[in-house]
Amino acid sequence: MLRSVVSVRAACFALALSVPELVHAQRAPAPDVDPRIQKLVAAVSEQRLRELDTKLVSFGTRQTLSDATSTARGIGAARQWIHDELKRSSARLQVSFDTHQIAQQGRIFRDVELRNVMAILPGRSARRIYITGHYDSVNLGRGGQTALNAGTGTAIQSPADAANNEAPGANDDGSGTVLTMELARVFAESGIEFDATLVFMCWAGEEQGLIGSMAHAQKMAAEKVVVDANFNNDIIGNSVGGNGQIDGKSVRIYSLGPEDNMSRSLARYIERVAAVYVPSHRIRLMAREDRFGRGSDHSSFTANGFPAVVFREANENFARQHSAEDKLEGVDFRYLAQNARVNAASAAALALAPSAPKVTNERGAVLLTRNPSGYDANLSWAAVPGAVSYRVYWRDTWNNSWERSQVVGNITQSVLPGLSIDDWVFGVSAIGADGNESLVSAYVSQVRTMNPVRIAR
Repeated sequence: MLRSVVSVRAACFALALSVPELVHAQRAPAPDVDPRIQKLVAAVSEQRLRELDTKLVSFGTRQTLSDATSTARGIGAARQWIHDELKRSSARLQVSFDTHQIAQQGRIFRDVELRNVMAILPGRSARRIYITGHYDSVNLGRGGQTALNAGTGTAIQSPADAANNEAPGANDDGSGTVLTMELARVFAESGIEFDATLVFMCWAGEEQGLIGSMAHAQKMAAEKVVVDANFNNDIIGNSVGGNGQIDGKSVRIYSLGPEDNMSRSLARYIERVAAVYVPSHRIRLMAREDRFGRGSDHSSFTANGFPAVVFREANENFARQHSAEDKLEGVDFRYLAQNARVNAASAAALALAPSAPKVTNERGAVLLTRNPSGYDANLSWAAVPGAVSYRVYWRDTWNNSWERSQVVGNITQSVLPGLSIDDWVFGVSAIGADGNESLVSAYVSQVRTMNPVRIAR
């Protein structure tokens, strides 16, 4: 009963405002600074990133079908070292192999036991936030990715040769792997009690078609595990492009559309949080799933209905990708550390915040109406555990970023009088007791289903 009374009071308050006052309400704000997140971001070590990548490269190749028995070379030695290093870095981490028996298929030329390496930092809730990179590497032959781009590459004829070729993979994706390992340490040592459970995952099988991540993600979907976000990092450590251009001050973040799904909400969230905690680093939001014609493990998450983005360095050197030239000298560890800090800040803020509100009912209908006048925006949402207030957002339908917002208190309904739901896009987020805010859930109009017209003959 109390919630209903508060909702009515909030609606009356909103109705007391004029349309111009609502339209010019507070612009979408930057989050308040959380000292815990500041300290966590500052703990990222450039030197440790370098040391981890140096060791990773020393295994010669980490190709998924390379030697799994040697203790010095190949994927078996690499994954055991990653496992042991994660376990050594903090007693708070639950470290294990996420093992899958993969049948021969596509670029997997024989049955293989595939092992992702997983470190879990338990939170107060079971909902998960993933930080990931793939630890496998590949050498496709002379010219590497540059030759593939130009259609002039010399293909390796024997799959066995491909499995054992020198493939240091310092940047693809040693950079994403060591970023994931370093953040596992930083989060575990922070002493922060997160609401969400954080999962730090190093994938195998990416270069054979996202095999390890897809096996894991489809298992999570089948088990109905709640996954709030996947921060995937793939080729994230080089600041000098193959075109000679240098960019060590920005990073690209790709997210699959449509524009108001939760993957796009995650990308906007990262941009907003990074501006507070890593202000010198520019976030370049890319409105597509990934680079043209290429992909990575975040797609395994989106394919199974989980929000995900991929971080990509600002300016690539294709000659160093998928070849023996992907060496340590091609990694700028200062730049990599900055990208790790962006991951750390946004993942920490999200893990401290409540879950995003649900804005649909049990039948999937959007909880947005024109009541009470027929010309208003009447927003409803489900209460979120741990939320002490909510923030309503809105923007012009042709714009991509939220333009206005308003905190509405600990209620589950808000009326914005005179704002047409035909002319504005609306969303709502949940705010926790410490001020950290969830992703924004947008009110998305369902696509109209059309039936074929029967033509008389």
